Parts: sequence; structure tokens; C-alpha cells
Amino acid sequence: MFLDEAKIFVSSGDGGAGIVHFRREKYVPRGGPDGGDGGKGGDVVLIVDKKLNTLSGFRRRRHFQAENGSRGGGNNKTGKSGENVEILVPPGTLVREEETGNLLGDLTEPGQRLIACTGGRGGRGNARFATSRNQTPHMAEKGEPGAVKTLLLELRLIADVGIVGVPNAGKSTLLAAVTNAKPKIADYPFTTLHPNLGVADLDITTSLVLADIPGLIEGAHAGVGLGFSFLRHIERTRALIHVIDGSGEDPIADFSQVNAEMALFNPDIAEKPQIVAINKIDIPGVDERLPELKRSLNDLGFESIAISALAQTGLRELLYAVSQLLEEAKPIEIFEDELPLYTLEETPITFKISRDPDGVFRVSGEDIERAAAMTYWEYDEAVARFQRLLVHLGVEDALQEAGISSGDTVRISEYELEWLT
Repeated sequence: MFLDEAKIFVSSGDGGAGIVHFRREKYVPRGGPDGGDGGKGGDVVLIVDKKLNTLSGFRRRRHFQAENGSRGGGNNKTGKSGENVEILVPPGTLVREEETGNLLGDLTEPGQRLIACTGGRGGRGNARFATSRNQTPHMAEKGEPGAVKTLLLELRLIADVGIVGVPNAGKSTLLAAVTNAKPKIADYPFTTLHPNLGVADLDITTSLVLADIPGLIEGAHAGVGLGFSFLRHIERTRALIHVIDGSGEDPIADFSQVNAEMALFNPDIAEKPQIVAINKIDIPGVDERLPELKRSLNDLGFESIAISALAQTGLRELLYAVSQLLEEAKPIEIFEDELPLYTLEETPITFKISRDPDGVFRVSGEDIERAAAMTYWEYDEAVARFQRLLVHLGVEDALQEAGISSGDTVRISEYELEWLT
């Protein structure tokens, strides 16, 4: 089944915990701290697989979890890093984060990789905290929690040529005639319920990837008929074959209507080069209309070629004509301007002070909560280090301004601390 939209839930691995450990070895009276760091958590990586052309694989699996990093060991041994989880997607997949709507990546090239969730870093072992003043630190860090995201995947098929037109104009018949594709063909509206891809070989060195787009009717840009779900696939094509039914009641009106719907959906589509295929010339009476149809299309500024997809006449001429169009066509649009820019500049750590319904002071903020999750609360030195962090970041002053008193409770994530003055 063709599927061009999917929602998946991904989680990167937690970092492994660093440990508190001291070297104990015969004849080494002052072994010192040798607790190793935890391993890094696994990433969630999306990889483009050129063999795929649909997101239907995500109907069966929607949840992806990378492996956690392992805890550190004695003798300064670093824990094993968690295995990445790799998710295969077809070329032309847009990846957005549901919560923010940000575009994380536009995956178009085979083998292209996108790290959607980075694994948590491993916690530092006590060997990393040894100083000349504190040569036996009884503290370490737990691993950084991994990230959890809901991703929205949207497929926009990548093809050289899109075949467009009203229902029953003969688009699927044309695709079947020039490629090995086997789309469903029947004499009723909306036979084509999803885009079909096919490859047409012109000669030894030249081939075209064609996409048969479901029929467009008036109001398609607003969701009428099969709606705008398939209009977006036209955006990825570089040129268009516009098939009109030469035996129809008003082929020129059909032609204008489809162009209007595409322009209303995205004005840039109107700028794509297109060649008009006047189809069904094998039907009696169409030959008599050809001069008038060609003249009308020429007045509108479009080249036209008479064909019969069913009888397979005029198809070679059509393919070579569209091949010439591709030489002057613009490259496929990539949404680079929407992608977030990452710099090495440090961003200020932000937090928020609020009161829970039970009167407890709550400190919330991604960085503060991450630091709390990485603290070994059973070690006094680790707790003291966390308290110094709160002072350094201004949390202590903010709590005092909020009216905290001795004996009040401060809640950070699931951890509760008692305020003492």
C-alpha cells in the first residue's frame, strides 16, 4: 500500500553512568580514583534507501529506541557506547518535529543520513573529578538522558517528469505504455488512487523517471476529490507531461483547470516546463479536432504532441521532447532555507520558577532537569556540586525572590530538595 505520510516515535539511548571506584592493588598503597566514564547512548539515524518509494513500512512499526550506553568500569574503563537505530526512508522524505514544526531534514540523495535524535553523553567517573585539593573524590555523574521526539514524515516523490491531467485522460495508460509500471487502469474516475513511478529508457545512456499523479479536478488545491495530498508530489518533478483527452467535451477547459489548481496550490508549479500530450487520437473524430486544439495550445504558449497511449503512437516523440525540456529545467527544490542553523555559540541556560498545586516550588528547564538526572544523590560531594550549579545559574536568587523560606520543598523533575538557610 502506498503511504506518503507517517508519524513515528523515536528515542535516543541514555548515556551510561560514570562510576565511583578506587584502585585497590597489592603494593600500591595510594591507588587513587579510577572510576571510568559511561558510554554514549545510541543515536536515531534516518538513512535514504533508493529502493524505497513509499512510507508504508511505518504502518507496522512506529516506535524506535536506540540502545543505552553501558556504565563505566574500574581501571578507567569507559563503558560501551549504545548501538544506533537506523531507519530507512525513501528519497524525497521531509522530516519535521511535531512539537515545534521545525524541518529537521530534507532527505533526497541515496545514502544521505540525518541524526534525528542524538544519544545522551556518558557520565563522568570519579577519576575525572580528581584535583590537587580533592585527590579522592566520592562523586561521579549519571549518564545524560536520551532525547524523545515525535517525527512527522512526509514523502514527496522525486521524479524527472510528472504526468498530470483530469481523471480518465489516460495518464496511467501512458505510464504503462512507456515503462514497466503496472498501474491500475479502468474507465471510471479516480482509478489512480496514489502516485505511480516508472522508468522509461530512451536509449543506452538516457532514461526518465516518470510519476503518474492522480487526476486533478476543480478544487483539488483545497482538498476536493483526491485533494492536495498528491499535489505536493508535483513539486518534486522538474517537468510535466500534461495529458488531455482529445475526445473530451472541452479539452482546453480541462487543461486550464488543472493548471489553475496546480498554481493555486503552489505558484512555483506554474513555472515548471510542460509539454501537452493530446491523447486518444485513435478515437474517430479526434483527428478533425487536432488542428484547432494545437492552435489553441500554441496561443497559450505550450507545445503539443498528438499521441495514443492505448495504441502506443507518438510516444517516442513525446519522450524525446520532454527530454529536451529537462535540459533547461531547474534542479529539484531542496528546502535548505528552512533547515535550522547550528552554531558553536553558547546559548544561555534558562529556567522557570513556579508553584505546584501543593505549594511546592518547582524549578523547570531542560538543562536544569538534565543536570538533576545526571546527579548521584547518594554521594554528598555530588549533591554539593549540584547546589553550586544552582547558585552559579542564579536559581538560588530566583527562589529567594519568589519568597521561598527555610523548610520549603523544591521540586526539580521528579527530585525533591529541602530548602535550608
